Order: sequence, then C-alpha cells, then structure tokens
Amino acid sequence: MSRVCQLTGKSVMVGNNVSHSNRKTKRRFYPNLITKKFFVPEEDNFITLKISAAALRTINKKGISACLKEARQKGFLK
Repeated sequence: MSRVCQLTGKSVMVGNNVSHSNRKTKRRFYPNLITKKFFVPEEDNFITLKISAAALRTINKKGISACLKEARQKGFLK
C-alpha cells in the first residue's frame, strides 16, 4: 500500500539532506500515517483507513461521517 492518507491525500514529499559543508543529497519526507479502524453508524460497520495524524484530529473535530463524505467528493475514497 502506498504512503498516502486516504482522507486528506497527503503523500510523500521530496527534498534534500543538507550537510554542514552544504552538500545536498536527495531524501524523502514521509507523512505521519496511522492505520485505524472506525465504526460508521450510517453503514453500521467498521472500516479500516490509513490516515495522517492531522486527519485523525479532523475526524475528532468533525466526525467520521462528515470526513468520509468530504473525502469521497474530493476523490480520495471510492
């Protein structure tokens, strides 16, 4: 499975390691992903999502149903 948040679409970014002598080598910045299981009352079942820590905070604030609806509209979920 790729390193992409299923709710926000956050993915890997590319940048440089910069040494003290200012040499630059390529590196990757990975999103802070968590695999979590949620209960969706409208569908009356559990779903497992791979989400970022920021998306988890958004779910705590808005609720899982609103976040799933938003992600489907943006095309991150089917």
